[in-house]
Amino acid sequence: MPKLWNETIDAHRHAVREAILDTAAKLVEAGGLRAVTMSKVAEQTGIGRATLYKYFSDAEAVLLAWHERQVTDHLHQLAEVRDRSGTPAERLEAVLQTYAAIARQRHGGELATLLHQGEHVTHAERHLAGMVQALIAEGAAEGGLRADVPPAELAQYCLHALTAAGALTSEAATRRLVEVTLGGLRPVPR
Repeated sequence: MPKLWNETIDAHRHAVREAILDTAAKLVEAGGLRAVTMSKVAEQTGIGRATLYKYFSDAEAVLLAWHERQVTDHLHQLAEVRDRSGTPAERLEAVLQTYAAIARQRHGGELATLLHQGEHVTHAERHLAGMVQALIAEGAAEGGLRADVPPAELAQYCLHALTAAGALTSEAATRRLVEVTLGGLRPVPR
């Protein structure tokens, strides 16, 4: 088949897949995890159930694919923040603020239990820890962050502390939590 034909087919498949994932997200937002059924996804996406089953085996597979897309988008967002100009400490603060804001958006309960058990989550957690660790190491080398604790340990400290943002109800509270977390990274006077 001609290359243009293959590209058109691939683009169509991608568009259908994205529409399915967008529909699943809307259903979860409107009615929770139990609102996502293959019938509802097909109907609201505007495709037949047979077509939907060509893309996903069941509603759980749809939800996992949607979550994987979300996690990937979050990692890209954090990388963009990390790559802005500024000192390592400033960039770390921006990454931690962004991470805490993302943590506040997380879905809890049954949905979180289902979605946070995939390999994509483990990979993302490792990637994020590495990103934070590298910024801490850069900041310690410049003297702006503490150097008496290994950067890997401090990265875990930051990420675990900021998971508490998921229970906070305001942006101001989230900013305060990040400030407290950053306080633990300041150089210790000798």
